[in-house]
Amino acid sequence: MKIVVIGGSGLIGSKLIAKLKQQGHEAVAASPKSGVNSVTGEGLANALAGADVVVDVSNAPSWEPAEVLDFFRTSSRNLVAAEASAGVRHHVALSIVGTDRGPDNAYFLAKLAQEQVIKSSGVPYSIVRATQFMEFLSAIADAGVVDGKVVVPSASFQPIAAEDVASALAAVATGAPLNDTIDIAGPEKAPFNTFIARRLKAVGDTRPVVADPKALYYGAAVDDRSLVPLGPARLGPTNLDAWLASAG
Repeated sequence: MKIVVIGGSGLIGSKLIAKLKQQGHEAVAASPKSGVNSVTGEGLANALAGADVVVDVSNAPSWEPAEVLDFFRTSSRNLVAAEASAGVRHHVALSIVGTDRGPDNAYFLAKLAQEQVIKSSGVPYSIVRATQFMEFLSAIADAGVVDGKVVVPSASFQPIAAEDVASALAAVATGAPLNDTIDIAGPEKAPFNTFIARRLKAVGDTRPVVADPKALYYGAAVDDRSLVPLGPARLGPTNLDAWLASAG
C-alpha cells in the first residue's frame, strides 16, 4: 500500500513513516523539504500519484489567527482536490481533542475548519483527534512562567506520547475509512498542573508549579471538559512515568 504522509518530516510524521515502512508499506514523506507544498499545491500531483492513502499531520508555520485558519483551510482543500484527481481511497487527518469546545482558541477553530473541509469533500476519511503530546510538557511550562513560577490551569489533562499517536495513525491509515472522528489519549487523566510538575521534577527543574483555574492555555480559558475525551477514546499504552524514563 502506498501511503503519503503530509508533514512526514515532523515529530509525528517521521515516527509514522518508520512504523508504516516496518509494516511493509510504501510510505512517502511529503513536505516543503521534499518539494511538496499543500498550501500552494506545488508537487501534490506527483506525490499523490498511485497513492492509496494520504495522512495529513502537517502543522501551521504561524499561530496568528488569520494565518493558521488560512493554512489549514487552504491546504486541506488542495489536498482533497488532489486526492480526488489521483483516486486516493482514504484521507486521514490528525486533529485535536476538543476542537469543537474551544471557541476562544484560534488554533482549535482552524483545526475545526480543516475537519469541515474533509467531511464535505467526498473523499473517504478518518479524523483522529489527539490530546496534547507529552513531548510538549516542558514548552507548556516555559510558556506559563510568571515571576519565576510556572502558572498553569488546574483543568483535567490527559497527554499522550507521540509514539502512541503514530501507532494509532498507522492502525487507522491501514484500515478501512471510518468516515467518522475518533479520539485518542494517554492512559492517565489528572489535573493539568500535576503532569507539568512531574515533568519538571524529572528533569531537575525546581521552579514551583502553581495551579490556577483562571490560567489560560494558549490564550484560551479551559475547564475539565476542554482538553480530554468526553466519550469513548482509544488510549495509548505509555503512561507518563514510562515516557519520562525514555525521554530522559
